[in-house]
Amino acid sequence: MSVQPRRVRLKPWLLAQVNSGRYPGLQWLGPDHRLFQIPWKHATRHTPVSDEENTIFKAWAVETGKYLEGVDEPDPAKWKANLRCALNKSREFQLKYDGTKETPLQPYKIYEVCEHPGVTDGAEEEEEMPNLMDLSINPPIGEPPFSEPPRLIPLDLPIASDLQLQVEQRGFVQHTGLPNGLNDLNSLPATQAEPGLMEASTMEAVQNQTGSQNQQTFKYDLLSSVPLTDLDLKFQYRGTTMGSETVSNPQGCRLYYGHLEPTPDQVDLFGPVSLQQVRFPGTSEIQNQKQRFYTDALLDVMDRGLILEILDQDIYAIRLCQCKVFWSGPGLPEPGPPNPIEREKRIKVFSLNDFLQGLILYQKGEAPNPPPFEVYFCFGEDWPDKKPKERKLIIVQVVPVVARILTEMFSGEMSWSTDSIRLQISNPDVKDQTVEQFKELQRLLQSQNIQGPWTAIAP
Repeated sequence: MSVQPRRVRLKPWLLAQVNSGRYPGLQWLGPDHRLFQIPWKHATRHTPVSDEENTIFKAWAVETGKYLEGVDEPDPAKWKANLRCALNKSREFQLKYDGTKETPLQPYKIYEVCEHPGVTDGAEEEEEMPNLMDLSINPPIGEPPFSEPPRLIPLDLPIASDLQLQVEQRGFVQHTGLPNGLNDLNSLPATQAEPGLMEASTMEAVQNQTGSQNQQTFKYDLLSSVPLTDLDLKFQYRGTTMGSETVSNPQGCRLYYGHLEPTPDQVDLFGPVSLQQVRFPGTSEIQNQKQRFYTDALLDVMDRGLILEILDQDIYAIRLCQCKVFWSGPGLPEPGPPNPIEREKRIKVFSLNDFLQGLILYQKGEAPNPPPFEVYFCFGEDWPDKKPKERKLIIVQVVPVVARILTEMFSGEMSWSTDSIRLQISNPDVKDQTVEQFKELQRLLQSQNIQGPWTAIAP
């Protein structure tokens, strides 16, 4: 049985840990103790368990009572998500540099200590708001939770996009494993690149950290270095970004509002307990009173939430909440007719193999543009329609990190002979296709000497 969670002030605790020197890589970046660095290495299936033991993420989980050594099952991904959520919510820290979003990847983040956290000021908007009767909310009575009894999905059968949500206590059937052959890809040489644009003081700190490595040559592996299941989420309320979150749970997440979290005996209400729990931002910073009123009306019926489930590196959406949800994404026309998500039905919103195939065709000159990968969910209003995203009360943008990284790597102009590239796909099996497509992308990387988000390995 896990110990009861407890409230801990983040700032004094975290600063004490930075000062302690107890955790490798957690350190100040200047004598003024204003900027500090947190190691933020992406864990893969090749990462030794011992590497996740002595980390600030585990320490925070222990300190807050969310992990009891010897009793709870170790969950490094959840530890990392808990500290990231605490940092995102705190006004006493500000993220200045996120190396995990750089190409090539830099396995750390830099935060600034804010002595006087500010409050965002905003002018009152006088824009047309939707009528309360126009908001898309299901009536609370009269809609049965399931049209037929739940059934288990055999592990050896493909997951269809219209299968019912599994509500047994054992949770959803998970398909997260990859064949051992994924680590057999050849290594490629490359050099470290400088980080992206940022404040001058932060840039200097980053350069001090990475400058000595700029001329080194490393070996790296495409598949083991790219985070296949990470998701970047951005919450936008009428065009204003109210919050963002990176989901590193390989099973996915639940987007919700309120204070009700899942328990093992309430899987039918809130989904599996194994999912990362991501709460919608509140409305306290919305200056326009009408906008705040209508947004609150939608948030009040999002207790059960929207589940984003990852199966075989594809993304599925399952709407549980009373608030209606509409979506747009790869393979759907935009603008087009409104595209609602039927309640408690699993639908595929992103296919990794389809994306990889489109990227390969683009690189071979057989497609005019890189394949799209962003998915948008609109809550409580028709979408897509004639109105832009900026006019919608609540929009959530979902970006598969692997797709964003690969698109950035291949976005430059290239000229080469397509005769030298042959796409080999043995069988139409999902995992076989994933392996072959990554091999094809790696051949393109080698031929064009493109740098990627690799994990450095001593030569």
